[in-house]
Amino acid sequence: MKVLKWGFASLLGMMFLVSCSDGNSKKGDLLFSKGEYEEAIAAYDNFLSSKPRNVKALYNRGRANEELGNFEKAEKDFLLALDQDSKNIQVLLSLSNIYQKQKKHNNALLYAEYAVEIPGAPAMAYFMKGRALHQIGNTNEAFKEYSAAIKMDRDFGMAYYYRGMLKIATDNKKSGCDDLKAAIKLNYLEAQEVLDKYCQ
Repeated sequence: MKVLKWGFASLLGMMFLVSCSDGNSKKGDLLFSKGEYEEAIAAYDNFLSSKPRNVKALYNRGRANEELGNFEKAEKDFLLALDQDSKNIQVLLSLSNIYQKQKKHNNALLYAEYAVEIPGAPAMAYFMKGRALHQIGNTNEAFKEYSAAIKMDRDFGMAYYYRGMLKIATDNKKSGCDDLKAAIKLNYLEAQEVLDKYCQ
């Protein structure tokens, strides 16, 4: 069974933009929140011209570039931010996400693994590790990571959805359908179409 497209929009909705301090950086944050990404980048450029190592501004400019589909520029900004703060989970997960978007699944897995290794890593880190493992065909390990994400956050609808998809793809239909139902109860509505298709 072919796995459905990954829910990038939903995933990014869970990765909140962090706020920077003062001046053009705040202006950039405001422009970003309005969807004015090119203008936000210009504001961050201005801010970073005097504070080139500011992690939050680098990260936010990277996110603006990501929204515009400028993945190489986004990657560069995320890596610069990571150079300043090697244990920044938000940056690590954003790197994993842009590599996933470019189908560089081994790179996506690498940065998700780095995130998982940091004490206090959120459920999202385990989910993204599972997602990368799923894409490279390591279904057993992907199942473990999805389950770890769900154990950490029982309200993680997207993790139930992808674990359910994985179960159905590996001939565990009943349990997979149960996961899809759980995802729907948690308002992850993309699961409804799959439930209707495979669980009648």
